[in-house]
Amino acid sequence: MSKIIHAIYNDDDILMNAVKEVRKQHYHIEEVYTPFPVHGLDKVMGLPYTRIAICSFIYGLVGLSVAITMMNFIMIEDWPQDIGGKPSFSYIENMPAFVPIMFEMTVFFAAHLMVITFYMRSKLWPFKKAENPDVRTTDDHFLMAVDTGKSEVKDVTDFLATTGAVEINIMDNEDAH
Repeated sequence: MSKIIHAIYNDDDILMNAVKEVRKQHYHIEEVYTPFPVHGLDKVMGLPYTRIAICSFIYGLVGLSVAITMMNFIMIEDWPQDIGGKPSFSYIENMPAFVPIMFEMTVFFAAHLMVITFYMRSKLWPFKKAENPDVRTTDDHFLMAVDTGKSEVKDVTDFLATTGAVEINIMDNEDAH
């Protein structure tokens, strides 16, 4: 059974170098916990690019479509009104007045659906128990969780000690989260 090793660092530059070294040795990094965003860490870890921008664009198009459909139905088909002498015969004639509504609905749908998508993708549900393995990572320490896989635990811990880790803890795979 593989073990998870928690290597704790006290500097983000040391952490970045350690991640590079661990990846060179082909050990599997389960997760890295940091008290603040570390620029470039995702690239060093080899994480794939996010597709959330594509989702945002699609959600914006959905919001724009809802806005156009809503305004056409409400202001042209269902209850046409003469507001300030403006004609209400077609959507195109009134479109300049509808631009703010189209913009706001596009932003509204993109923003709200992006938040929902982020929470679903990150598995952050209401009342979910925190998965932070060490509370010091919310203050001033950095933790890299490395799966030993088929490697010997001693070999991995000895290697992590050379990367500048100030503390190394060995956890069972089910206890690590």
